[in-house]
Amino acid sequence: MRCILLRHGIAVEWHDWNGEDRTRPLTEEGIEKTTKVAKGLHQLDVRPAHILCSPFLRTQQTAKIAKDILGISEDAQLSPELLSEASPEHFVKFLGSFSRDATLLCVGHEPHLGSTAGVMVCGQPTPGMSMKKAGACSIYFEGRPRAGAGVLEWWLPPAHLRQLGRG
Repeated sequence: MRCILLRHGIAVEWHDWNGEDRTRPLTEEGIEKTTKVAKGLHQLDVRPAHILCSPFLRTQQTAKIAKDILGISEDAQLSPELLSEASPEHFVKFLGSFSRDATLLCVGHEPHLGSTAGVMVCGQPTPGMSMKKAGACSIYFEGRPRAGAGVLEWWLPPAHLRQLGRG
């Protein structure tokens, strides 16, 4: 299994938003930069069979941008396992419900994604593994996903993904 973790794009700041946090949208800049990031993922030949995202609007928007650019026919599956307060260990177990040869694009939040990457690769959350907005990484599992069994294939900040998307 290959799991691509993607943090949502730049969203309206919480102190500038009058609604619930779950309804905070991407900014125009966030949409533009996330589109370029998705083009970079396309250049890396990222071809997920499934897209999972947290139920928050900004992750759904990020997932939709990726879906359109990567040419994925399936709509994103809303996954509470990708919420900030969710257990990274539980998320890794949840991945076991998918085919062993699947490639998944998982759109979520920090600090959850960084902690999840730590659990996947090191067996526990690891300090320093945090993703910038619209940053991504690829973690490969031989067989079923389990804590500490993942192999980090790449970890790219959004600026590098955007640069790839220009090519």
